[in-house]
Amino acid sequence: MRKILHLFILFGLTCLFILPVLSQEEKKDLAKELSSEMPKRTFPAYERAGRKDPFMDLLAGRDTKRKISPTGKPEIYIDDITLIGIVKARGKFTAIVTGPQEFPLFIKVGQRFSDGFVLSIQESKVTFRKTKERGFPLFEPKDIVKEIHPEER
Repeated sequence: MRKILHLFILFGLTCLFILPVLSQEEKKDLAKELSSEMPKRTFPAYERAGRKDPFMDLLAGRDTKRKISPTGKPEIYIDDITLIGIVKARGKFTAIVTGPQEFPLFIKVGQRFSDGFVLSIQESKVTFRKTKERGFPLFEPKDIVKEIHPEER
């Protein structure tokens, strides 16, 4: 009875060590077969031959318009602002403008935008100082004047 028990344990241990080795060899053989059947991954080849590259990013990551600022407010750019009117209250001018989504905004001198701020408001025009272009600072700030024409007042 002891001999049978020893043979059974010996057989069990040999199976424990030999079967994983055999299964790994089978896995390797199966992987080789699959890799030979699967096509190799290739990348498209493009030769310019004097033409423009249609895959090139023309803006190269510089276009930052229409994004939300870190504060969670949508960004408004001076170029997107349309002047609707100017109101004088208590001796100070307030300009009424619309942004890209056509909502009216009331702005005063010093109001900041994504690419600049309001420099001055006069009776028929608003002067903006643009300090950034597409998110990059300008070497020299630009003054942009938006006017209300006399026939529109």
